[in-house]
Amino acid sequence: MVKAIFIDFYGTVVFEDGENVAKISNRIFETGKAESPSQVDSYWWNVFKTLFENSYRENFQTQRELETQSLIDTIEHFDSSEDGIKLSNEMFEYWVKPPIFEESKQFFRECPVPVYIVSNIDRADILAAIDYHGLSPKDVFTSEDAKSYKPRKELFELALKSAGLSADEVVHIGDSLSSDIRGASSVGINAIWINRSGKPVPEGVTAVQNLLEVFDTEYFK
Repeated sequence: MVKAIFIDFYGTVVFEDGENVAKISNRIFETGKAESPSQVDSYWWNVFKTLFENSYRENFQTQRELETQSLIDTIEHFDSSEDGIKLSNEMFEYWVKPPIFEESKQFFRECPVPVYIVSNIDRADILAAIDYHGLSPKDVFTSEDAKSYKPRKELFELALKSAGLSADEVVHIGDSLSSDIRGASSVGINAIWINRSGKPVPEGVTAVQNLLEVFDTEYFK
């Protein structure tokens, strides 16, 4: 049996912001010269992804900085009249009070080992969200702490060192095959994929549909 759980937050414990992103893409479309909201969404994601992948160590930028810059770039690209800073602030109003998955609080109450949150988000924002839902993790480790984002190894290494644990004593739970499953595996941590939408499961990946099913996996027997 494992000694601790590392767990992603957005998309795993609470809902991602897909609906909010769609609304913002639509607003940029309506006030600019894009062909469709999906074109806005695609361009915005590619800009954000490039900034994100280059953000680590001395070049690290917070999620707020990355989000704001990617929105400003997208607005300029499509000649929209929207305000990138205002839209970014609206996004983070969601991040600090996101809706929570039905079973998440029960998972935290019933987990027999300490739960550490390991998240690609700014520290103040995730602490606000954790407090909003009354969750009590053992500790919280963020990209801002590590100056690096998952799937890079630095955040996982920071969490292991700070918690005083070795990779074989931990299981990481997350909803992203790239950031969570491959990222954790890169430092020798076993991982469980939260696959709520029933997507095909890649060979060698342990998958569950909700957090309570984690207790039925081999790691808790």
